[in-house]
This record gives sequence, C-alpha cells and structure tokens, in this order.
Amino acid sequence: MKIGKANTIVDGSDVSIIASGVLVYEALAASQMLKRDGISASVIDFHTVKPIDVNAIVNEARRTGALVTAEEHSVIGGLGSSVAEVVVGSYPVPMEIVGVRNRFGESSLSYRELLLKLELTASSIYNAARRVLLRRR
Repeated sequence: MKIGKANTIVDGSDVSIIASGVLVYEALAASQMLKRDGISASVIDFHTVKPIDVNAIVNEARRTGALVTAEEHSVIGGLGSSVAEVVVGSYPVPMEIVGVRNRFGESSLSYRELLLKLELTASSIYNAARRVLLRRR
C-alpha cells in the first residue's frame, strides 16, 4: 500500500465501486451479486482519502462511465464527497454514494446490525450500482 494510491482489487468494465475501510469487503460481496446479474464491477480500495488518487478516479470514470462510492462515514465530507469533487471537475459521470446519511449510530446494536440499519451492506452497494447504471449514457 502506498499513501494516496488506490488499489484495484477487482477489474470490471460496467461500473466502478470505490470503497474504503470495512466497506471494501461489502463492495467485494456486491461485485459478486452484480456478476450473477451479468454486470462486471470494478472494486477499488481507497485506503486514503487525503491525498485522493485523482488519476484512479478519472481513469475509472472514463473506463466504466458509472461510479459508486462506499464508506463507513458520513456522506458529507468523506470519500464520496471527495470523489464527486474530482468527477465534477474532470470527467462527469453518474455517481451514487453509499454512506451514513445524516444520522447517528446506536451503541446497543451488534456491528452487523448497525451496518444493516445504516444501509452500509453489500445489498446497499448492489442497489446503488443498479441505480447508477440506469443513468449511465
């Protein structure tokens, strides 16, 4: 791993899933779900958000024309926001952000229950990929 450089885990051609942290695992599961539907999904591990790997984002936008970000973080000011900033300024494509939406977690839940409640699962990423593909040109 190199700070500021993304790692491609799965190379796909229809949609790119850019994930960080534990959601990389969920992204891998989502890519398998998509594969069963005949959709080829890249999974890119963005282990650092700052500095952001601009080249990796632009290359994926050009290659697949559809991006999904997945993070265990607020959708405000996180990986999705950083990727969107690059996409808007460099190569606009349809994009979906999977992350924590203006709410707090709950400490009484198991970790898996919390991921389900916050919609941070492979199914959430899968659904986001299906939505973004409907908007791809």
